[in-house]
Amino acid sequence: MRLNQKETQLLQDLRDQETLCVEKYTKHAGAAADKQLGQLLNRIAQVEQQHLDAINQLGQGQIPQMSAGSTQPSFTATYGVAQTPQKQNDCYLCTDLLATEKHASHLYDTCVFEFADGQVRSVLNQIQKQEQEHGKAIYDYMKTNSMYN
Repeated sequence: MRLNQKETQLLQDLRDQETLCVEKYTKHAGAAADKQLGQLLNRIAQVEQQHLDAINQLGQGQIPQMSAGSTQPSFTATYGVAQTPQKQNDCYLCTDLLATEKHASHLYDTCVFEFADGQVRSVLNQIQKQEQEHGKAIYDYMKTNSMYN
């Protein structure tokens, strides 16, 4: 597989985005007050690392094997409607990560249309679907914990 200049630049953009995602999820997992949120963010950080590895493989001209999406987790409410410093902290982390997922999904959407190779488009489409699943999991956590109106 040969990449043109535009595709090479888009892969660099995706690499930068995935590197940021791995760092954010890892740091936010450590900053989460709620244990189940920390566990969720650590799981997503691992998937984001797989995305980064896949993008690096594409950059080397290889088509990576993609794993199927994961099942959506369910959550037990840790927080009620009352605002506490812990809830505010975890809400901030989730809001930041949800915005990051929206951006990542949009970037993948653009890239799906910009690559000539059908196998590459398929890989990027699978990653985009997983990014959307991450956003859904964060939304579900926020909804369960009275963080999302």
